[in-house]
Amino acid sequence: MFDARPAPAGDDLPGPPHPINWNLLTAHALEEEWLELNRWVHWLRHTYGLTASVIPPAWHHHPELVWELSALHLHWLCAYDPDQDGSAPLGWHRDFAEARQRLRDWVTASGTRLDRDRTTRQTAWPGEPAAPAVEDVPIVHREEEFVAFVIDQVAQRQAAEDAFYAGADTDTGEVTG
Repeated sequence: MFDARPAPAGDDLPGPPHPINWNLLTAHALEEEWLELNRWVHWLRHTYGLTASVIPPAWHHHPELVWELSALHLHWLCAYDPDQDGSAPLGWHRDFAEARQRLRDWVTASGTRLDRDRTTRQTAWPGEPAAPAVEDVPIVHREEEFVAFVIDQVAQRQAAEDAFYAGADTDTGEVTG
């Protein structure tokens, strides 16, 4: 069960909910956000009995689903904040109904299913190289695959950070290359 109670006061607690820009997170923050969103998505799908046509097991491989679920999570956090107006949860549920339809649309467009996944098909515009072929990949053990996915994403982000800071002048902090 997802624990929606506020944590006790302390210096190491996160601040108020804020939008997540997945493109700008540090490697450490990326790992934390993936794990938190995954916990919440599990809570959401179990609490509301959502099928794979709304939230498929491989949602994390599809940016369109990640951004939608991330926004929905933020909206939920804000709606259930103790300082929020008492009608905020009702607004969240109204918006959740709309979001479920968008999620169904994203799932249909992406082609991901309960037992298999594929990358979302891309349409090449005139003058662009042809989009790569898309093949189904079976989903054998979702949780193990999710952990491997997060480890890979964090490693890629860390490598990008390391490359960026490798070009920094340690005396001035200026990035030279």
